[in-house]
Amino acid sequence: MLQPGDPVPEFELPNADLEMTSFGDYRGNHHLVIYFYPKDDTPGCTMEAIDFSDRLEEFRQAGAEVIGVSMDNCLSHGEFRDKHGLEITLLADIEGELCRAFDVLREKEAHGERRLGILRSTFVVHRDGTIRHALYDVKPKKHAAEVLELVRALPDS
Repeated sequence: MLQPGDPVPEFELPNADLEMTSFGDYRGNHHLVIYFYPKDDTPGCTMEAIDFSDRLEEFRQAGAEVIGVSMDNCLSHGEFRDKHGLEITLLADIEGELCRAFDVLREKEAHGERRLGILRSTFVVHRDGTIRHALYDVKPKKHAAEVLELVRALPDS
């Protein structure tokens, strides 16, 4: 598991518009909230995405951007974004590489079948590239408000 003080794993993944997004796009300029969620357009994931999106301006006022990551593809992300009017960036980690780097994949059992799935988790990254908060197994309700308070408490330097 990643811990506060660890460097953020480097990444470059496509967003809902098929444009590549990397950590380098943010380093030095913005704090970053990276949250991992199991599946587009499911109840908990929709609640969480709308909440982060509704607070995006507040995150920006605190010097942060917000990225959601799942193993859904770009088309799914685009449909999810458009259906719910989401403003946050959604990245497609189809192969699960970033999920592995952040240690958010867990074996789950559903309908007698075992498979890997994403453990809902959020990371608050300082603009210097270090993880300041590593929150594993979070609940979607009121989560964005809690993360916003953590971002507001980050030192500027």
